[in-house]
Amino acid sequence: MSTDLLTLAQWLSPAFPVGAFSYSHGLEAAFHAGWISDADSLEAWLADLLTHGAGRSDATLLAAAYRGKMPLGEIDEIARAFTPSAERLLETAAQGQAFAEVVGAVWGAELDGLTYPVALGAAAREGLPLGLTLTLYLQAFTSNLIAAAQRLGPIGQTEGQRILHRLSPLIEATAEAATPGDPDSLASAAFLADIASMRHETQYSRIFRS
Repeated sequence: MSTDLLTLAQWLSPAFPVGAFSYSHGLEAAFHAGWISDADSLEAWLADLLTHGAGRSDATLLAAAYRGKMPLGEIDEIARAFTPSAERLLETAAQGQAFAEVVGAVWGAELDGLTYPVALGAAAREGLPLGLTLTLYLQAFTSNLIAAAQRLGPIGQTEGQRILHRLSPLIEATAEAATPGDPDSLASAAFLADIASMRHETQYSRIFRS
């Protein structure tokens, strides 16, 4: 278990070169529009992403790739279809390619051409526990967005850590719900987050790629 934990901590660390710091998942447009303005609105936004948006759907896709009941190519096609904008597709495809390159070079896995959650699920099925992988993936997803929010608005580091702490039970519940990895259960209803990602594509001034 200690080796598994160290491997996942390495893969999902902010220092792992997938470029997650370059993407805001539409948060930049949401701040620009005034839909997020403080810690409370950020926390509500992230909770919706975990329960009704990309947090839940990407975790399900990760689990589907891990379980291997469908060809990885088919799961990846579904993952791409679930990205509502060009920038969100860039986000998951670019991070997936970066993850594949490093894991291939260090661990010898062949994951080229896969979106990020699918590549991570395929890599983890070589001996890593699914439940832990899902939980740490969702924690990293949430933590990365909090870090982006701290660059965009009046969200301090302590406030950010409070948000992540309060969302921990929801992260665990989302991971558990996604564990079956059933593509038929995929759904997304975080419409404002999707609209934010589309607006960001034409936003005049921006510091993130999505």
